[in-house]
Amino acid sequence: MNNDQFKPAWWLRNAHLQTVWPVFCRRRISHLQLQRERLELPDGDFIDLDWIDRQKEAPLVLILHGLEGSIHSHYAKGMLQTIAKNGWRGVFMHFRGCSEEPNRLPACYHSGKTDDINYVINTLLKREPETQLGAIGFSLGGNVLLKWLGETGKHNPLKAAIAISVPFELHKTAARIQVGFSKYYQRHLLKCICNRLSKKFEKMSSPIDRSLLKTIKTMYELDDKITAPLHGFSGIDEYYQTASSRQYLHNIQVKTLILHAKDDPLVSENAIPHANELSHHTKLEVSNAGGHVGFVAGHYPWRAEYWLEQRAATFLKEFL
Repeated sequence: MNNDQFKPAWWLRNAHLQTVWPVFCRRRISHLQLQRERLELPDGDFIDLDWIDRQKEAPLVLILHGLEGSIHSHYAKGMLQTIAKNGWRGVFMHFRGCSEEPNRLPACYHSGKTDDINYVINTLLKREPETQLGAIGFSLGGNVLLKWLGETGKHNPLKAAIAISVPFELHKTAARIQVGFSKYYQRHLLKCICNRLSKKFEKMSSPIDRSLLKTIKTMYELDDKITAPLHGFSGIDEYYQTASSRQYLHNIQVKTLILHAKDDPLVSENAIPHANELSHHTKLEVSNAGGHVGFVAGHYPWRAEYWLEQRAATFLKEFL
């Protein structure tokens, strides 16, 4: 269960430095040739997909982003580049409303919404029934991925899956992000979410009181006043209980790797699952360090190594 493979960069020993370094200091990858596809959904909404090497015949890896993430997130193009280097195709799935254009319906996405990934995967398989599929989920996207894997059990069509820095229990994450320096992550995320929803509901009727968006101070308040009612939950308790992935892990029947750091500043260490909660198809690797979607290694800052991409490629090679 302990991960001895990851050796953090000596110049990024702190969990917060591990977390923010790739966000602000990683060299941007601009040479990838991406092709965007708009996928229409049965309920009248849409999802945008960004493809790399779409036309060639090769295994396909789907990437799911974290809260308020997009193709511009620091991990997105790096992982797509790694996928391409290994001869696979990659497709980055934007959750509803995260592709720089508001989605059409009032509801958008949340930590437990698995019907959209299910629809995307089934659509891909209808197009290419023989294609070998893998998936990688970051943070919230990892929670969605694990929950979906557990819900579908032996009927899941993936060959392999990877979940990174997952908020396994949402109520614990909502509490952890209010402690110490982590409050700054909370402030940033709340600003992004509230601004996105405010702009969206300027152009459509809102099922929630828009004035509440100006009063939100914590993630718990956001989920209580906005996320839960906007997505049809009876309240925050039902949302946190049903959307958390930890309870679904025992039913995963696909070869799955979970990567996590004990010092993750957004996820309490006591939210990390125990070995007896996992199915025998699931491997949990927990590092002492790494931060949240960080895992930066290397001897020098100008030669930083992004270990997550190396580990993901090594794992996927076994099954794709």
